[in-house]
Amino acid sequence: MRILGNIIWLIFGGLEAFIGYVAGGLALCVTIVGIPFGLQVFKLAEVTLWPFNKTWETKDWAPGCLSTIMNIIWLIVAGFWIALTHLLFGLLLTITIVGIPWGRQHFKLMSLAITPFGRRVINK
Repeated sequence: MRILGNIIWLIFGGLEAFIGYVAGGLALCVTIVGIPFGLQVFKLAEVTLWPFNKTWETKDWAPGCLSTIMNIIWLIVAGFWIALTHLLFGLLLTITIVGIPWGRQHFKLMSLAITPFGRRVINK
């Protein structure tokens, strides 16, 4: 189911979202100040490409105050809007029974989009 779900995800919007995240990450990495945020966008791009076999966890060490400050800046500048977009698509997809697995992936992406600093993406 994971392979089929990822292929359907890729065909119906996953590739476009991946390209958008990569373009945004490259644009953020142009400036020195934007590099940490660009790296988080690349993390979102990685999960967006194949979401059915990815999950994430908080890093083993405590993220610390720098990670918290960066998450607050991220939330104000971009995280809220990205999470809102994933919420909207997740709700639209869960209207039908067939779209529930893809809606769940959007809800999963929404939780990562809110606070990406201090998290590590892992393969299942």
